[in-house]
Amino acid sequence: MTKIVKPTHTKIVTAKRKTKASSKSVVWKFPLKKKNLMIAALGLGVILLGYILMATGITEEPAVLDGKWNNFFAINVAPILLTLGYCAIIPFAIYKFFPDKEEEE
Repeated sequence: MTKIVKPTHTKIVTAKRKTKASSKSVVWKFPLKKKNLMIAALGLGVILLGYILMATGITEEPAVLDGKWNNFFAINVAPILLTLGYCAIIPFAIYKFFPDKEEEE
């Protein structure tokens, strides 16, 4: 024999918080300042220059018969600029904190 179980209804009591209407509103400030964005733009410029220099190595004959590459900028300078841009300048622009003049006082 099966026993029929009636569902029990529980009364859920929600407590309403009585709060005063505050005149202060929450202001969210963007953490990156103008200096951070300028440094990031500089980093993007360095990265773009690295890719442009790397593209100069695309020629009809990029290497001579000796096995040496013709273009110094595409082989040596471009990877250094790309590494500098991606690993140094852009992270520095993100991590560097420039306090507001109001916060300094």
